[in-house]
Amino acid sequence: MIPDSVREERLQGEWSPTSRPIRASHRVLALWRRYRLFAEPGLTLLLALAAWGIPAEWTGARVALYAAAYLAGGLRSTWQAVDALRQRVIDVDLLMVLAALGAAAIGQQAEGASLLFLFSLSNALQEHAVDRTRRAVESLMRLRPEKASVVDERGTEREVPVEHVLPGQWVVVRPGEQVPVDGEVVEGRSSVDQSTITGESIPVEKGPGDEVFASTLNQMGTLRVRVTRRASETALARIVRLVARAQAQKAQTQRRMERLEQRYAWAVLGVTAVAAGLPLALGVPFHEAFYRAMVLMVVASPCAVVMASPPAFLSAIARGARLGFLFKGGVSVERASDVEIVAFDKTGTLTTGKPRVTDVVPTGPVDRRELLGLAAAVERSSEHPLAEPLVRAARDQGLEPTAQEVEALPGLGVRGRVGDLWVWVGSPRLFERLGAPLQGRPLEELSGLEGQGKTVMAVGRAPDMAASSVDILGLLAVVDEVRPEAAEAVRRLREAGVRQVVMLTGDNRRVAEAIGAQVGVDEVRAELLPEQKQQVIAALKDRGRTAMVGDGVNDAPALASADLGIAMGAAGTDVALESADLVLMGDRLLHLPEALRLSRFTLARVRQNLFIAFGVIGGLVLLTLSAGLPLALGVLGHEGSTVLVALNGLRLLAWRSPA
Repeated sequence: MIPDSVREERLQGEWSPTSRPIRASHRVLALWRRYRLFAEPGLTLLLALAAWGIPAEWTGARVALYAAAYLAGGLRSTWQAVDALRQRVIDVDLLMVLAALGAAAIGQQAEGASLLFLFSLSNALQEHAVDRTRRAVESLMRLRPEKASVVDERGTEREVPVEHVLPGQWVVVRPGEQVPVDGEVVEGRSSVDQSTITGESIPVEKGPGDEVFASTLNQMGTLRVRVTRRASETALARIVRLVARAQAQKAQTQRRMERLEQRYAWAVLGVTAVAAGLPLALGVPFHEAFYRAMVLMVVASPCAVVMASPPAFLSAIARGARLGFLFKGGVSVERASDVEIVAFDKTGTLTTGKPRVTDVVPTGPVDRRELLGLAAAVERSSEHPLAEPLVRAARDQGLEPTAQEVEALPGLGVRGRVGDLWVWVGSPRLFERLGAPLQGRPLEELSGLEGQGKTVMAVGRAPDMAASSVDILGLLAVVDEVRPEAAEAVRRLREAGVRQVVMLTGDNRRVAEAIGAQVGVDEVRAELLPEQKQQVIAALKDRGRTAMVGDGVNDAPALASADLGIAMGAAGTDVALESADLVLMGDRLLHLPEALRLSRFTLARVRQNLFIAFGVIGGLVLLTLSAGLPLALGVLGHEGSTVLVALNGLRLLAWRSPA
């Protein structure tokens, strides 16, 4: 009889005579890919221990095992040292190989093998840090589903590869499925877990008109989504490209350490030659002088100094990507660490960039619905940014009026014929031009609404196109809403060490100052053109290191001019993203203070590593010169400090914001 559990496995297609061995082999391969970097130091240690444990009289076997240990632990370093020498560069690899060979030459094979083991282990830890960030990118790529359910013209669904989905097509996303591409919800409501893109831990409610991102998880209802970007242009794809590009960049601290390594390596070789030659000239036995010189070469080598920054910067980049913000390399992490002034663009950054109608105020012989309907009828054909919220507000109330002979009045408003009457919608300046300036109650309402930071349009009506007797029917107020987290983000920036927050905008001063007061910025600069924003950033840089946060094409010059350019990732234009050093995915302003905190913590960790590295080197050199430090202890102290600073940098992978 076949057991029920086995029969069930067979029915599900999960059991066969070879399935378990295959699964076991897959697990072994996965473990090998993950830990292959540690095979070199592991093999070196095993061979060295085997040689050390063999009886002294078995000389041939001991020599063979030590030779094998040297090859296992030093072959790759030797090739790297030779390659560096071809480029006329002396690096740490050459110092370590020479020290190990020197130890073997004076009969200290065990110490030499220990040196190669610990050196290869420290190299493995550094490469492991790089691998961790690379795996972070690969795991992001695996988040994207491979197929999408596309709805064709007949309403039929068919599965196609996500690479073939085009903007404008509709895709269906059912509960429990991942959103395949970036798009806009056109039908349905659901909660979407978008932590992979924005870092938000709480699912976000989505409905018609809301944006969704590739790789996010639909949790409840079925959504029909209109595709807005190709798979290669989604927010997720941009994250992957930015993180991959960031890995290739080096911070100034890291570059300084590499330049120091070159000079320092020459200095170590020179000091080693003096340490070997001077005692010989004074009559010290060769074995003793050479041994002391080899110990000095080992303990003075700058391995720990060189390792002080790369793991920390790579870990910070990987951790930031997981939390929802992307540093474009170690340079960006370093620049963010000492930002003192943050300048925000207003529209689309401190505000949502999606205006909505907040007030409909009749002041003439019409009610609210009629006033809104007349304005929407005329604005329906307008391309002005404020036309869309008026039309949307009217549609939400079931109003679908139309107008004829619509004409735009550039810089002022729009007019058109609704039925037998002509309707004008525009700024107060329009009605001054028509000879019907706002006065009395309309003027009072206008002043109050503008004082709240709202953009106000007036609506007038006349029996003929000549506008000889325009009646003011009422006012409509539109506002670009402040992001709910904007004030909290500004407060947290100050807690993170930013001493001044400035808002830059091309909007009028009254609106800008009202929004600035809501958010809590220190200074407002209004009515600015793009080149004027750039000039303001240049002036702010004279006060201290300045960051600029923006999302649009008009922000790109200021982003490029700032010490640190920061772009809003989801809503940001391509040119803004390319100009920026730091990208906030999901347009989450609260990620900005987190990014600054992480960068400052990273630089503190690098300084801590440098203190450890130079402290250990200085202590070991003093012990070598004064107390004759044994090579084994020198190797242990030197390579131990290298491993310590590497692990200290990797701790950033688990960093959490204190906020």
